[in-house]
Formats: sequence, structure tokens, C-alpha cells
Amino acid sequence: MLISRGLTTIRTLKNLRTNPVNQIVRHGGHSVNYRSGAPPASKNLIYAAEGVQGFMWWWILWHLWTEPDHILGEFPYPDPTKWTNEELGIPSE
Repeated sequence: MLISRGLTTIRTLKNLRTNPVNQIVRHGGHSVNYRSGAPPASKNLIYAAEGVQGFMWWWILWHLWTEPDHILGEFPYPDPTKWTNEELGIPSE
């Protein structure tokens, strides 16, 4: 296995020496923020983000107010002091 990997590595290095990889700059129509700050967001984008966040918090708080059982559970928590040994799986002596 090491021999096959070694041969592949040697072939790859030989190809790189004869045909070096050229780094081509691609102009994809977007800005590149390498070592600089991001461009400022537009007012419409800020308003849209605030609107989505507001709707999200309204949705969460409304459902916590009207349907708290999703978080707290539907049934009251049982009192473990009332359980019998049989229910707990403890064998009788």
C-alpha cells in the first residue's frame, strides 16, 4: 500500500514540475474581502433583517405564551416517592 501511494506521489510531483499549476484570478462578479472589512449593507437589507428577526421573536414568544406545554411538558411530573418497588424494577426479598 505504501508503495502505491509513493508512486502516485512521485507521479504527481513530476507532473507539477513539468506543468506548474497557474493561479487564475476568476472574476465572478462578487467582492473579495481578504484582509478587509465587508462592504456596508444596504438600508433595504438591514430593514429586511430586522423584520425577519422581529417576526421570529414574535413567533417564539407568542407560542411560549399560548402553548407552554411544548417546553414544560403536557403532564405533571410524577412523584417518585409514591412508586412501588415493582414499578422501579426492584426485586422483592
